[in-house]
Amino acid sequence: MKLKYTAAWVGLTAAAMVAATACGSDGARTAAETADKAVDKADTIMAALTRATDRTEKLGSAEVRTTTELGTGEPVAMDGTYSWGDGYAFDAEMDTEAAQMQELTDSPTVRTLFVGGAYYYDIDPQPAGPLAGKEWMKIDGSAVFGESGAAAMSEAGGEGSPADSMKGLKYASDVEDLGKETVNGKPTTHYRAVLDEQDLGRFKEALKGADSMFDSTFGGGSVTTDVWVGAKNLPVRLKQDFGAMTVTMDFDRWGATKNIVAPPADQVGDLTQEVKDAGLQQG
Repeated sequence: MKLKYTAAWVGLTAAAMVAATACGSDGARTAAETADKAVDKADTIMAALTRATDRTEKLGSAEVRTTTELGTGEPVAMDGTYSWGDGYAFDAEMDTEAAQMQELTDSPTVRTLFVGGAYYYDIDPQPAGPLAGKEWMKIDGSAVFGESGAAAMSEAGGEGSPADSMKGLKYASDVEDLGKETVNGKPTTHYRAVLDEQDLGRFKEALKGADSMFDSTFGGGSVTTDVWVGAKNLPVRLKQDFGAMTVTMDFDRWGATKNIVAPPADQVGDLTQEVKDAGLQQG
C-alpha cells in the first residue's frame, strides 16, 4: 500500500497544535515592554484577555469542535476532548474523506489521539507493510514540525493548548476590541491580536524550520488570533490565521476531563520515518 501524504495531514496536525503557533512564552519582548504597551495602548483589552486566559488555564479541558481550512479543498473537522491540565492531549473524531484517509479505513470518521508529542490514528489493519495487522498508526510530531520545532515544544513541556494560545497574546504587536457579537447563540466580545514573526519566540522553529512541513504554508510571517470571549470570562471561539491556513476552535463544554492515553504498543504501527522521507522527497 502506498500512502498519500497530502495537505490534509498537515491540516489535522495544525488543528491539534494550533495554539503552539501563538505561544510566545520566550518571545522577543520583555515583560516590561509588554506592560508598557498594555498601559499605553490596550490596557482594558489586555486585562480582559488575561482574565480569559486564567479561566481557560484553570479549567484544564473542554469539548471542542475544530476546523482547519487549507485553501486547497474541503476543510478538515475534528470534534472531541482537548485536555491541558497535565500536558497537552486530545481525543477527537476526524472526517475520513476530508482528511483523504480512505485508503486506511472504511469508517466515515477516524478517531485521532495526540498523546506525549505523537499522533495516533485508529485505522483498519493493513495487509502488508508497517501497518500490517495494526489497529493504530503513529506519527511523531517531529515528522510534521521538524526536529528543531518538536524540540522547542518539548522544552516547553509539550504544550500547545488553547490556554497557551491565550497566554501568547500578551506578546501581540497589535490588539483590538471589535465589539459585541453573537457566536453559537452566545453573547460575546470579539478581540483580535496580531503576533509578528519575532513574537513567536522558539516556536518559530515549528513554522519556519527547514525541516518543518509548515515552512511553505506559513509564509506570511505573522499569526492573527481572533477570540470571542463570553460569559464567565471563557472563550466561545478561537480562530487563528497563519499563512494559507485558518484554524477555528469552538468550545462547547468546559472541564470535560477524561484520561487520554496512547494505544497499546503492540497495536501500533509507526510511520514517522515514512512521513519524514515523503516530506524530503516533496521538498
